Amino acid sequence: MYIGVPGDEGEAPDGGICETEPMAMKKRITVGLIVLAGVAALVWALRPQPVPVSLTTVEAGPFEETVREEGRTRLRDTFTVSAPIAGFLHRVQLEEGDAVELGDTLFRMEPLPTPALDVRSREQARENLAAARSRLQSAEANLENLRAEARFAESEYRRHQELFERGAVSATEVERMETARDRARSAVRAGESAVEVARSEIEGARIVLEIASGQMPESETETLSVRSPVSGVVLERYRCCEGTIGAGEAVLVVGDLDDLEVQVDLLSMDAVRVVPGMRVRLTDWGRDAELEGTVRRVQPFGFTRISALGVDEQRVPVILDLDAVEARMAGLAVGYRVEAEFLLWEGDEVLQVPTSALFRDRGEWSVFVVENGRAEPRRVEVGRRSGFATQILEGLEAGERVVTRPGDRVQAGTRVVEN
Repeated sequence: MYIGVPGDEGEAPDGGICETEPMAMKKRITVGLIVLAGVAALVWALRPQPVPVSLTTVEAGPFEETVREEGRTRLRDTFTVSAPIAGFLHRVQLEEGDAVELGDTLFRMEPLPTPALDVRSREQARENLAAARSRLQSAEANLENLRAEARFAESEYRRHQELFERGAVSATEVERMETARDRARSAVRAGESAVEVARSEIEGARIVLEIASGQMPESETETLSVRSPVSGVVLERYRCCEGTIGAGEAVLVVGDLDDLEVQVDLLSMDAVRVVPGMRVRLTDWGRDAELEGTVRRVQPFGFTRISALGVDEQRVPVILDLDAVEARMAGLAVGYRVEAEFLLWEGDEVLQVPTSALFRDRGEWSVFVVENGRAEPRRVEVGRRSGFATQILEGLEAGERVVTRPGDRVQAGTRVVEN
């Protein structure tokens, strides 16, 4: 429309109402601003959106380098109990898992009516019995001599003690006499043990001679009892029914569950870093609690095992000691599976990042560091690794934010946002 000045009633030349110049300028500015806002909105809508990523903060804290591998429990020593002679085995009443004490009868057998050994063997048994008796006589004579020396050492000690009280000898002399007396007493005890051993040898040789001669032992007029060599449990039973049995044929296997250990077959590249005395954590054995173990021995030999993927692996057996009380309370027995975590190295204030944040860039380890909302690659020098964490030696500082599990969408300069 036309807007005139006061008192002006004229019309525009074309018959319409004329507009003034300021009003036209204002309209053009308004239209320009609207167009500019639309362009800005379009640019904003079409610009690349930030990539959602997982971020973590670089921290310095406790760090442990470990190696995990599956292991199996076993006994350090097992005792296979066999028939001492050829004979007739009575039915074995014990079963796997039954507890036995040292000296308990495991099974009974009767000698065969025919001589168990030939003439030459019987003669050798007689010679063994005679030699055992000679050793007993020698041990008894030696014991008498040791007892005499002990009595003399005791009297010398008492005499020097009296002289010391009168100031005639020094305290050193008294102590020397006391040491000599104690040594003499120890020698007597050793001599008594030697006599007992000699008597046991005679008894064993006598029984062998009686069996070799086809006679029943006097101490066992009807049966021969085979006793347990250790307190523990029955692990395996090879024979249960009665019948003839050959000399040396295995009947039972017994062992002490307090003597439990763990065997872990490590890759050879890991085994070279394991040393005796190293701490080991045992997990995933059936309960939530962790058990403590200690490396006792790294075997000096390896073997080849084919992995589930069909790859040949060189492995080395590593033997771990267990605390007997902990193992008993945990209910572990022979052949149980455990997860062994070897503590190779530990530190208190170690700069570390999740292993998933690392990637290879032209042969070098790198991470994406978030700076001003953008992911920037940075070279780092890595150290030790432990499961999901890796030690950082150079390239990062505590408090910086890095991208974990960066995908193909994250490149140098990519805008990122934490999801």
